[in-house]
Amino acid sequence: MNSRILYKTINILAAIAIVLVVWQLVIWIGDYPEALLPSPLNVGAGIIELVQTGVIFEHIQISLFRFFTGYLLAVISAVILGLILGRTGRVWAIIDPIVQVLRPVAPIAWTPFIVLWFGIGSMPAIVIIFIAAFFPVLLTTVSAVKRVDDTYLKVAKNLEIKQPQLMYKVILPAAFPTIVNGLHIAIGTGWIFLVAGEMVGAQSGLGYLIIDSRNALDLDLVLAGIVFIGILGLLLDKAVHLFEAWVGRQWGKA
Repeated sequence: MNSRILYKTINILAAIAIVLVVWQLVIWIGDYPEALLPSPLNVGAGIIELVQTGVIFEHIQISLFRFFTGYLLAVISAVILGLILGRTGRVWAIIDPIVQVLRPVAPIAWTPFIVLWFGIGSMPAIVIIFIAAFFPVLLTTVSAVKRVDDTYLKVAKNLEIKQPQLMYKVILPAAFPTIVNGLHIAIGTGWIFLVAGEMVGAQSGLGYLIIDSRNALDLDLVLAGIVFIGILGLLLDKAVHLFEAWVGRQWGKA
């Protein structure tokens, strides 16, 4: 186990080193001034400044609250709806064209209406995250339910397992490994559009930090904010992996 952790640590450090070297080479070869592309050293100083002042933690706390609120609402509603629609082929055949029309529309395109309906502040970002995360989870859940092995359903029928026990004791555990793929996709899309939402109508959060720093021409803080966004996005995805492993243990699959 220790050697495995050491191996992963070395790989992470090597990846960071490669990024920093390439970054610095781009600056040297392109002869970019600090005003156009800050160096890794200056961005590192910006990160330290944000940490020391505590500003970054305030923005992170607000962004995570908005993200989890929108993401969890989307996941819960999409999974429940997907489980139902996946078992009702006729209804899904009618709803599917509507979903396929709405799904490609970028959530940020709804911003004018979202701001009019929900005002400014946290709600627009939460609604945008909800829209971004909802469709991947819904489509993945419907697909997973449709692909549940008929053997499980036949055994459940022989044991006289009926709804709602059939749904959460048989269908959901069988479909969950595929549903997790939708959870991972929703993490990425939701986190991306969180930043976009905070750039539009918010006065706090990581997206606002980037826009505010850009307006002040503090590009080192812009890139520092981008670094925090990337790291948090990675941690959120790892959290879904941990959740997947925990659920697997509860259902005896790990």
